[in-house]
Amino acid sequence: MIYTMSGTEALQRRHVIKSPGTGIEHWATNFFGPRSSTSVAPGPQATMTEMTANETIVPHFHGVTQFQLFPAGSGKIGKAGNPLLPLTVQFKDRHTAYGPVVAGPQGLSFMALRIKTGDSAPVYLDKAGYRDKLKPSKRRNWLSSPVVLSTEPVLEHRKDVSWEPLFDAARIDDEMAAHVLRLGANMTTMGPDPKNAGGYYLFVANGTLIRAGTALPLWSMIAVESSEDAVEIEAGPKGLEVLILQYPRED
Repeated sequence: MIYTMSGTEALQRRHVIKSPGTGIEHWATNFFGPRSSTSVAPGPQATMTEMTANETIVPHFHGVTQFQLFPAGSGKIGKAGNPLLPLTVQFKDRHTAYGPVVAGPQGLSFMALRIKTGDSAPVYLDKAGYRDKLKPSKRRNWLSSPVVLSTEPVLEHRKDVSWEPLFDAARIDDEMAAHVLRLGANMTTMGPDPKNAGGYYLFVANGTLIRAGTALPLWSMIAVESSEDAVEIEAGPKGLEVLILQYPRED
């Protein structure tokens, strides 16, 4: 199936929750599926967490491969304190630990995008028995450089379709891929064939994406499962910059 969610519509459901790792209150928004799960169910799973100022999320892993986006605020990640700025993209294989994630003084927003609903509940490394839940994977935990977005007039007046990779293709030995696609006003192009991989997400980073005659605004998402045909990507009247996040095939 193809799943679509407007960023504006999703954010209307923003609510306060307690972090399952620390008990600190912060904000949560669900785009697709449940916030976390321990069993397989149909459909994708995509959520956003908006951390409070200077909050820390302790190291953990999930049983599902995911892309993670950092669209607002600032912070640091990992023991080395790698900086997180908008719009950084993280790819993380299933059963791959990462963190801590530390928000800056203005907070930090991150989105976890999973192409399927599975064993996504966080397993924290400060809890006994976490090693018993680890399973084999490629253990990739990659961060992109921050994606620089166009100013409104530059984006609107683009003349060419631009596909820019976010990770070094020479390091990738499966179907995983991540690009920023830049389109000028009302331009169109075809997305990848999802049958060649494990499906993909489209994430509106700038401008608007037209889908079935409807303009999808900032932070909207489309999840395209691997059983579908490629989708046409159409920019709105001010152009479009969209992330295309493609998942590897997995058993």
